[in-house]
Amino acid sequence: MISATPLLTLAFLLGASGQLSPTFSRSSSRDGRCIYSFTVASPEAAGCSEPGEALAAVRELQRERASQQRELESLGDRLRRLEARSQRDSGAQSPPSPPAKHQEQVRRLQLEKLELRRWLESVKQENVQLRAKQCPTVPDTPQDPQQGKQGFSSSPSRQKTQPDRGASNRSLENPGYQELKSEITEIPAPRLKQRNDSGLLTTTQQISGCGMLEWVGDPVTFQKADNIAGKYGVWMKDPEPVTPHTRETIWRINAVGTDIRELYEYSDLDQFMRGYPNKVYLLLEPVESTGSVIYRGSLYYQKRRSRTLLRYEIKTGAILVRKDLPNAGFRGVYPYSWGGYTDIDFAVDELGLWVTYSTNQAQGAIVISKLDPNSLEIQQTWTTTIRRRSVANTFMICGILYTLNSYSIRNAIINFAYNTNTNSSKVLNIPFENRYQYNSMTDYNPAEKKILAWDNYNLVMYDIRLSKI
Repeated sequence: MISATPLLTLAFLLGASGQLSPTFSRSSSRDGRCIYSFTVASPEAAGCSEPGEALAAVRELQRERASQQRELESLGDRLRRLEARSQRDSGAQSPPSPPAKHQEQVRRLQLEKLELRRWLESVKQENVQLRAKQCPTVPDTPQDPQQGKQGFSSSPSRQKTQPDRGASNRSLENPGYQELKSEITEIPAPRLKQRNDSGLLTTTQQISGCGMLEWVGDPVTFQKADNIAGKYGVWMKDPEPVTPHTRETIWRINAVGTDIRELYEYSDLDQFMRGYPNKVYLLLEPVESTGSVIYRGSLYYQKRRSRTLLRYEIKTGAILVRKDLPNAGFRGVYPYSWGGYTDIDFAVDELGLWVTYSTNQAQGAIVISKLDPNSLEIQQTWTTTIRRRSVANTFMICGILYTLNSYSIRNAIINFAYNTNTNSSKVLNIPFENRYQYNSMTDYNPAEKKILAWDNYNLVMYDIRLSKI
């Protein structure tokens, strides 16, 4: 008979958090089965009204707890079924060791328990901060009139530089204020000094198949995460892989938790869809958010709670390069509209490795830097005229930055393009479906000419079509 220890451990962890106030009970049904019950009290709303970020965080935490409770109920149900199966097996004569399939189910439940434990620790820390009612630190820069991941719905506006003084007086009770609906808000921003006077060594005219994005297909779902750790994250392919890996190898990082270090490797799409990694790498430094990419055999990512860029070589398991991104905002200063500490975002396209971010000098506008993939030195930098907080995500294709206007609206659009080759911008209206309505990662794979996204537990891919530039 399978022990109830995993469930008791989860109950203890919930109680130990001091914030969830759970109750746990066990009883027997008439047919002799065990019934486990979990009850978690609803959290008391807390936060501060200006700029409103703490209140939205509380609401997000409430939604996470509801999901976590459903996860616990599902886990309990699976354990009950295993317990019943074990009882049947124990009634047989000379029962052998548990079947391999049975052992695999137990192993997966144990892994889920470890992931839940990590997530619960994250909830505990967030609760401590929120109950202290500490307002987020506002940088000493001109206020963004559309600021915050709870930004206000607005009509398109250009050359608007004065802050919206009435923003803090608006009601935050309307769920519509949970996301910046955006549309394009351009601001005057100083152009940063170019780091390489000779310009880029490669232009789109030299790249076969390059062009402007003109169409995005319907999303195709390849995998759905089955526990709370998979709500948002990043999945990747290497367009220029290093042996023994190929273009078929898939990489994944679950971004829920406080100390994210696991990089999962899948040999191909078939293994990826089955959900069993070929190998798990333990990174030397924790990952911040969903901005990572795999390129030429290395993982490029942002170190947690810093503006430090890291190049982690997969073959050797060593961090080859550490480089601070000058003046870049981090830890929620200039994130995408969905939040998630997405201040720094790597990208790969036909021209190589990029990073997008913002700085105080750019007044919150999106800054694009072309990077040397070996040294992480900046080769050239551009400052656009679109606020980073007003878009849900970005990606690069052929040296052109594209922005997504919403992470939660099902019928979103790609609404803006900035061409680094011509230093020009263009308003777009390309339909983009957020089928599961919480898109936390959008990246382009130049080898396959596909867009990869992580949409509310679902890992999806989009076909695209490019026109001639």
